Amino acid sequence: MKKLFNIGMIMALLLQLSSCSKFLDKDPLDQISSGTFWTSQKEVDMALAGVYARILTSTFDYNMMFWDDMGGDLFGWSDVEKLGKGQIEPTSGGIVSSIYSECYQGISSCNFFLENVDRAPISDEVKARYKGEVQFLRAMFYFTLTEFYGGVPLYTKLVTIEESKVKQSTKAEVVTQILADLDAAINSLPNTGYNGHAVKGSAMALKAKVLLHNGKMQEAAQVAGQIITDGKFSLFNNYRTLFLASGQNSNPEIMMSGKYLNPDRSSQGPDIRYAWHGVIEPLKVLVDDYECIDGKSITESPLYEPSNWRLNRDPRLLMTIKGYDDKVVNSAGVTMGFNYNQPSTTGFQVVKGLNWDALPIDYSTKSEQDWVLLRYAEVLMIYAEARNEDTGPDQSVYDAINALRSRPGVNMPDIPTGLTQEQMRERIRHERRVEFGLEGKRYWDIKRWKTAEAYIPTLIDPGGVQRQFDPSKHYLFPFPQSERDINPNLDQNPGYAN
Repeated sequence: MKKLFNIGMIMALLLQLSSCSKFLDKDPLDQISSGTFWTSQKEVDMALAGVYARILTSTFDYNMMFWDDMGGDLFGWSDVEKLGKGQIEPTSGGIVSSIYSECYQGISSCNFFLENVDRAPISDEVKARYKGEVQFLRAMFYFTLTEFYGGVPLYTKLVTIEESKVKQSTKAEVVTQILADLDAAINSLPNTGYNGHAVKGSAMALKAKVLLHNGKMQEAAQVAGQIITDGKFSLFNNYRTLFLASGQNSNPEIMMSGKYLNPDRSSQGPDIRYAWHGVIEPLKVLVDDYECIDGKSITESPLYEPSNWRLNRDPRLLMTIKGYDDKVVNSAGVTMGFNYNQPSTTGFQVVKGLNWDALPIDYSTKSEQDWVLLRYAEVLMIYAEARNEDTGPDQSVYDAINALRSRPGVNMPDIPTGLTQEQMRERIRHERRVEFGLEGKRYWDIKRWKTAEAYIPTLIDPGGVQRQFDPSKHYLFPFPQSERDINPNLDQNPGYAN
């Protein structure tokens, strides 16, 4: 019989993870049984950890920050910089192909788990919970694919190589499956805080996000509102350490994350690439969008100091971005400088998610800050946007936005009252940009708002090159040519050469 699609890769992953069965709980295990798999609770836990490991890839880790290059908030890394200039082709490689392949690797792992877990001698209750976690992950992989490629091939079971060669389903059909997976997960996952495993709130948050991104505003507001009412999650009291290992254990705001732990499950990336190599640089257009502490824009506030952009600004700015020459203070109170590999062409560097206690950084640096994929702040913003689009700016919309602004350590004034629906829409879009700055959400936002075609061409990168965005094709990536070579039934997305 033909080998199942990707099964060798999945089993290799399970073996690779033999030293960290309980890695999601940050509790290492010595070894895996060499006998037949699915024969014990221990082996099922190992398989589940293998599925979760699929989010420890460039599509779901600190590399998501590069998406904000395409979204117009960053400048830097050459491969993504080309995409930001509209140089996107089926043969582009890089993230054009890696997002596709990494999501399908995750989907294959999910399908492998779901088709085999019933063989294991574990209780029905545990089995149902584990299935719910995996259905949540499968939904996340498919949602990511739809955001980049639109309709994609839909596999809900293991397939042979030949069976995998199918035409893509429509985006609506894939979204229907995503929501079905999330409903199943919601029904089987515990209604608790996040502990490294997906819970009911995680699945509800992703469902609300999927609904929002697909224009189902009333339903998105209802799901996000239920999370708020349930009260299982809340905003963390330290915006800076929310993105650092020191602030992430039992954090009430985190609803899903890729989890890392030194030394066995460390990340070689964020501190080395951003705080040493300085491979991406925030653009001034993002810096200028942060308000002054009086709640007014820099063009309106008397507190703005053009000679020093740092003064009197929304505190989230300096917890997201620093000046190239600025030094920082680590947790021991020591002032530290940087040894960037190259000067900044924009004058700015990344702060969010970087660990000053790791300074000075070199190739031996290992990072263990988790990459946050879903957090309660996003639920509040999903609710505010969906509610405003559905019924207009009632008090609950103001409350959701002002909750973020009044977070301890941020303490920004409430937004003005009496806004029209359009005025509130612009407020919400501003708030999303500064709250989620450099988290990889901006690119998705300007695409779903259909503002990318107007905004991106206004940007002139360092060096004088104007960015490009062709609305006839750039709202979607092309399918990688390598995938179409394997699957000739896969139709190329509009605007790209076949």
